[in-house]
Amino acid sequence: MSLASTYIDSALHRMISTKELGDKTFSQLGDRDFFYMPNESSNSIALIIQHMSGNMLSRWVNFLTEDGEKAWRRRDDEFEPQDLSRAQLVASWEKGWICTLDAIRALGEADLVKTIRIRNEPMPALDAINRQLTHYAYHVGQIVYLGKIVLDKGWLTLSIPKKKA
Repeated sequence: MSLASTYIDSALHRMISTKELGDKTFSQLGDRDFFYMPNESSNSIALIIQHMSGNMLSRWVNFLTEDGEKAWRRRDDEFEPQDLSRAQLVASWEKGWICTLDAIRALGEADLVKTIRIRNEPMPALDAINRQLTHYAYHVGQIVYLGKIVLDKGWLTLSIPKKKA
């Protein structure tokens, strides 16, 4: 196995693991919990989902051939309540992840060193993958933290419980 294919497999594994943390958080939440905001300057889980899905579709559609910031994307709208149901939010989440994972699965060794653009900034495709992986982990961490706040003592940990290591 080449280093490039090992990297692609690793990136896929980390992306899937990150998605699963969000999925496991959603499974613990009630419908209204998706809209909880600790304060006016914070985002709800619903807004984070909207943003992540918009980002994923923009970045990964035609990943190697078009700028990752598509003209059709309305980023600011992603942070405005859209009156979506839990089912619609989860469908948007899934659509974004399917697009992301399929695009990464389609990459070959030579693709990793190709220059792509995000907001007209050139970078190797490998760097763009790392950029997106850290971006998604950042937001999924927010989702998990909001879930923990909402559920408080009812939260079921997604990792090793305290004092059990």
